[in-house]
Formats: sequence, C-alpha cells, structure tokens
Amino acid sequence: MSVLVNLIVMLGMLVVVPAGLRLMDADELAPIRRTWLFFAVPGAISLWLPRSTAATVLAGVYALGTLALAARAPRRIARTRSLAPAEIAVLTALLTPSVAGVALVAERSGHELFGFGLAILALTVLHFHFAGFTAALVAGLVCRATAGQAAGAGRFAALSVPLGTLLVLAGYFVDDWAELLGALVLTAGMWTVALLTWRDVRAGERDRFARTLLAVSAAVLVATMLLAVSWALGEATGLPHPNLTWMAATHGLGNALGFALCSVLAWRRLKETAV
Repeated sequence: MSVLVNLIVMLGMLVVVPAGLRLMDADELAPIRRTWLFFAVPGAISLWLPRSTAATVLAGVYALGTLALAARAPRRIARTRSLAPAEIAVLTALLTPSVAGVALVAERSGHELFGFGLAILALTVLHFHFAGFTAALVAGLVCRATAGQAAGAGRFAALSVPLGTLLVLAGYFVDDWAELLGALVLTAGMWTVALLTWRDVRAGERDRFARTLLAVSAAVLVATMLLAVSWALGEATGLPHPNLTWMAATHGLGNALGFALCSVLAWRRLKETAV
C-alpha cells in the first residue's frame, strides 16, 4: 500500500495542488504559486526515503510550504472581507494542506502524532490533499459557476464540503461515530458537487474535452464517496467493510485521478477558454 499511497500523494503535491492554486485569482497567492515546487519536490522525495532525519527534514520543507499557504488565508479575508459560501470553500482549500504537511513530518519521523499510527498518518497526508484541498476548491468553483435555482445547491456544496472535512478531522480525536457523521456530511456535499458539475457546469460547456473531464469527475465521485461512507459505517458499527489497502486502491486512487486531476484540468480549460 505504501507505494500506491506515495504515488497518489506525489500527484497531489506536484500536480493537483499547483494546478489548483492557478485557479485561484488572488495577488496574495502569487509568491506561493511561483515557489510551490521548491517545497513540494523535497516533500515528494521524503516519501521514498526510510524514516530518518533526512526524510523528516525534507518533509519539514514541504510542511513550511503548506503553512505559508495557510498564512495567505487571513490576508485573503482582510482583502475580500467576505465569508460567503464560495469564499469559505476557498479558505478551506488554503488551510487543509497544512494538516497534510504536519502529518507528513510526523510520519516521516516515525512519531505517532496524537497517538495515531503511522499508517493512519500516511493516509491523512493523502486525504487532506484531495478531500481537503481539491474537494473544497472545486466546491467553491462550482458554487461560483451556478446561478438561479441551482445557486442554493451550490452554496450547500460550498459549505458542506468544508464542514464535512472538519468533522472527519474532529472524528479522528472523538470516535468512529463522529467520523461517520463527517463522512456523511462530506458525501452529501461531494454528491451535490457531482450533480451540479454534471447538470449545470458540464451541460453549459461547448469544449468537448472539458465536458469529458467534468463528466468523469462527477461520475467518479458517486462511487468513491459511497466507498467512504461504507468504510466509515463499518468502522463505527463493526459491519463488514473494505480495509485500508482496498480503500487506497479504490477510493483514494479514484478520487486522485478521476475526481481531482480531471477536475483541475477541466477548470483550467474552462478558465483558458473564457479568456
């Protein structure tokens, strides 16, 4: 599982996050956009080293980059003076990679942070690149792209995805039932993102390549979030459910390639064709 998880995390560090940052039109993000790979490359290298001081230092470089990104959130609030749903989603996207960065440092040093095992920390790194950064960013983009009768659903998506992500994180510290609640809220938000992407964003786009990417991202979410709920339900109730290895190979890989990568590529295409 470690090889697969490392490859997925590398995709998030080196491709999805920098592509997502380019979708955020904000002057305060210009420095971190230009320097992101200087932080991400050492972080990616750390994944493949044995747990050691060298791996910890390289992971620390990446963590500094994620904290620098999080530091842009207060500046954005000061500039926009807005806590509209779409803006809350974007702020969540700025903050959540820092959770992944801190978890990476702990995992690479062999330290069971807050008592969490190293395997859970490795999956936390993965989770907060995709269910954290990408999901929140895309929810915000979808919210801004919807209007009329769909606007309410767009606001729901932009609020429920950050809330669900926060509840999942809180569930780590509370119990499996709290984590299940977070998974249900996050799934409701992500399925709303999928519905709006398919029905409103994709349907109104003429570019066939963008339409295909949007269709894939929406369809994949239906399956991957169902897997997330089944896993959280099994953990809370003891019912049979997929193990972590199977979840990484299905839910994790599907969200990374089918949802996150396709989404940021599609929204990049939409941005370019709109100019």
